[in-house]
Amino acid sequence: MSKEIIFSSDAPAPIGPYSQAVKTGNTLYLSGQIALDPVTGELINENITEETHAVMKNMDAVLRAGGFTFADVVKCTIFIRDMGQFGTINDAYGQYFKSNPPARETVEVSKLPKNVNVEISCIAVK
Repeated sequence: MSKEIIFSSDAPAPIGPYSQAVKTGNTLYLSGQIALDPVTGELINENITEETHAVMKNMDAVLRAGGFTFADVVKCTIFIRDMGQFGTINDAYGQYFKSNPPARETVEVSKLPKNVNVEISCIAVK
């Protein structure tokens, strides 16, 4: 099976040796997204709600570049630095999955790239 590298200029460019997403067949594997402004490269992290929405906006851009939407997402992984912020992150995240939300796990970690508070990856299938 062949793989197609997906890139969106509306999301931050990778900060390492990885692709924003890889499509193989009818499945899109999205790398973890953080709250980087794709134009300025600056972090969007005034508060955890704003940061989570920025992550989701970046995910949306990469999903669209691959021909997918949030409705196609079947699995997400959320990495957070403070499980005490889970409720706030969950409220913002939930706005993107109004019905039939994907499977998911949420993991607290000690550190994330660029010291962000939240990183989310996903898998989408058509």
